[in-house]
Amino acid sequence: MRSLLKRQIAKHLKNGLNHMDQFFESIDNSYKNYEDQIAILQRAMKISSDELYEANQKLRDEANRLKEVNKNLEFILNSMSLEKQKTVKEEDFNTTDYIRQQTIEIVKINRQREELLRNLEKQNQSLNEYAHIVSHDLKSPLRSIHTLITFIREDNDTEFNEKTKKYFTLVQEKVEKMDHLIDGILTYSKIDNIQHSKEKINLNDLINNIKEIIFIPSHVKISIEKELPMIQSDKFRTQQLFQNLISNAINYNDKPNGLVQIDFEEQNKYYIISIKDNGVGIEEENKKKIFQIFQSFNSTVKSTGIGLSIVRKIIENSNEEIWLESEENIGSTFFFTIHK
Repeated sequence: MRSLLKRQIAKHLKNGLNHMDQFFESIDNSYKNYEDQIAILQRAMKISSDELYEANQKLRDEANRLKEVNKNLEFILNSMSLEKQKTVKEEDFNTTDYIRQQTIEIVKINRQREELLRNLEKQNQSLNEYAHIVSHDLKSPLRSIHTLITFIREDNDTEFNEKTKKYFTLVQEKVEKMDHLIDGILTYSKIDNIQHSKEKINLNDLINNIKEIIFIPSHVKISIEKELPMIQSDKFRTQQLFQNLISNAINYNDKPNGLVQIDFEEQNKYYIISIKDNGVGIEEENKKKIFQIFQSFNSTVKSTGIGLSIVRKIIENSNEEIWLESEENIGSTFFFTIHK
């Protein structure tokens, strides 16, 4: 297996593995190619995200226009049912022409909305297919690079100086960051496609399961302040919601004793869940930007700029609300609702 891997990387090196500078140059060239593909995918998803926002805004505007039309129609119907002396004079208001005009307007708006939704559906389908194809094409070579680096370090660890070992570590960190980015893109693309399936969820068990999945540094403690409620929701999306918020609280924690606290308040129709940390906090000017896709204000290995975009998409699709309170260098608290 190792000889095969060495032959693969030797294709990029004229002198085999004798010159590490050439080796790193070949790795760097391959990595640039992946960065270009990731950049293309990021731009595509950013454009699609912006278009979806604009389209939703148009739909909201059209819905408001339809409400106004309905009000006018209700006025007409009410007027037609009033006593003759209370109705608008025939010479001042032609009911038949007005109804015909409003009907034409409704049909026109509905056709525009249907066309807009069809175009959005086509764009989303193309984007999701593109995301899966590119992600699949990137995953395989990334795994190969990571395996090659690991094998070379194991075989030559005693011969490398500290500078070379540092370079190897940097390459592995970049590969791991790209792997996290690809996973995030795939998750982001799946949120809308997976069919909603509501089931009973014990949030305490869900949190404990997440703690087994994600990496939690030894200096960070995750605590559930009081027993969380049972909810009726989609399990995949609920897990992604909590997992991304908890991971975010861990990744952006710079304190020697990091703390992530999960709590809730009960209201008449919904629960307010809070996830609080004592991390770096968020600057006031960045509070509105953090939910935008590929917006990251930290250079950590696992910071991809997708996690909170996934959170926003889940919240919007579920008709819930999310907000945050944060103070720089003190910490942040994310609040979101879950209807009963």
